[in-house]
Amino acid sequence: MSRMGNKPIALGSKVKIDVSGQDVVVTGPKGTLKHTLPDGITFAVDKGIITVARDSDARQQKMLHGTSRSLLNAMIVGVSTGFKIDLELSGVGYRGQLAGKKLTLNLGFSKPIEYVIPDGVTASMTDQTHLSLESIDKQLVGHVAATIRAFRVPDSYHGKGVRYAGEQLTLKEGKKVGA
Repeated sequence: MSRMGNKPIALGSKVKIDVSGQDVVVTGPKGTLKHTLPDGITFAVDKGIITVARDSDARQQKMLHGTSRSLLNAMIVGVSTGFKIDLELSGVGYRGQLAGKKLTLNLGFSKPIEYVIPDGVTASMTDQTHLSLESIDKQLVGHVAATIRAFRVPDSYHGKGVRYAGEQLTLKEGKKVGA
């Protein structure tokens, strides 16, 4: 039994949901998202509460039940409040610059890294070392943040690199001299 799939989803007052076959369109104050539900997964809306159901107890259906419910919930949260991920550049000389959709990162390499922020994601920098990404699509903003972090993953000895805001790193102990 899928515990996650059985949890009801509260539909906000400003969010509208439209269904045509297996296609779901969620519209809210921040925008519109579309998703296609897998075969065998259905949902019902009753007085602002959404419940997701599956046709059979097959293993594949059980897995898709909880996943579909989580994706639907992420769509509803995205169009109503949105998602935000903050990144920090930590290290001597590590800094970034944002010009429109073009992000230029100096991360200790011989040449700066240039990355174009995809459509659907809004980027802003409060200073040269703090980057903020916002979107209504949870998967897209997470993918963009992971791509930027992958340019220079935090070093396990010094902690230098691109990290998520508030990320705690366990640093390794360096070599001892003269011990």
